[in-house]
Amino acid sequence: MKETDKNTEGLFIHQKVMVNKIPIHVVEAGSRSKPTIFFIHGWPTCWLEFKAVMMILSEGYHTVAIDLPGIGESNTPLQSYSKRNIAEYVHGIMDTMNLQDITLAGCDIGGQITYAFLKNFPNRISRAVIMNVVIPGVEPWDKVKSNPYIWHFAFHSIPELPEKLVAGNELSYFSYFYDVLAGKGKTVSDILRKLYAEAYTRPNALKAGFDFYRSFPMDEKDNIASKENMVSMPILYLRGEDEHIDIEAYIKGFKENGLKNISTKTIENCGHFSAEEQPEKVASVIREFINNTKNNI
Repeated sequence: MKETDKNTEGLFIHQKVMVNKIPIHVVEAGSRSKPTIFFIHGWPTCWLEFKAVMMILSEGYHTVAIDLPGIGESNTPLQSYSKRNIAEYVHGIMDTMNLQDITLAGCDIGGQITYAFLKNFPNRISRAVIMNVVIPGVEPWDKVKSNPYIWHFAFHSIPELPEKLVAGNELSYFSYFYDVLAGKGKTVSDILRKLYAEAYTRPNALKAGFDFYRSFPMDEKDNIASKENMVSMPILYLRGEDEHIDIEAYIKGFKENGLKNISTKTIENCGHFSAEEQPEKVASVIREFINNTKNNI
């Protein structure tokens, strides 16, 4: 079932797609007759994370982005925020909208959902892009989650306390991450900061954002259990140069967990928020990746 409204903004068409009785906010740009690029945002952002990239790519592709369940205009939260469960809702959106020839691209939490999708629905999409994230249970997961610099993983996993401390201070709290994780000389605009904060101001939305992290132990178990599930489709792992990570360690972990056809790309002058910091470069890399892998479908 699909419930559509007439809320449009220039190139963008907004609608609610029903999956398992959960209405999910979906945004489209570009012709449906063209191949689809499906974007999944991270924390603490919403679909707007990919708006600039969608505008660039919509000339040649059908671009789609969502507010994850419970966030922004996807008002209804889920009972489980395991990435495998969220991937099932993403799959439901694809089927309800009858999307074909899909490139699935996810950043941060969206990248973890993309990984879960690859392991559970490998035949539904043509290729995937995993951006700016470590995957629970996939090395270097243990090293990353024990890094004091990544303190928020543990804090966000505490029941109820993060909501009590952050409620009413979403903009200030989120801005810490926008400032610290953006690349050198880069930032998230004040307009986007406010819009992102608004996407999480409902109590259920704020809780949903922290539940992404509270589900990490389940995600780790799911990903370890699916380690032997081989994935042969083309996958691109994308990071920002200013994230300063050992990308080869990540690729080694991916390959050891069944992602055999994976390549990497580093975006120059860019930190964690690649799609916002360098939308032109991200769009170009994704376009090149799709063109180079068409014969692999």
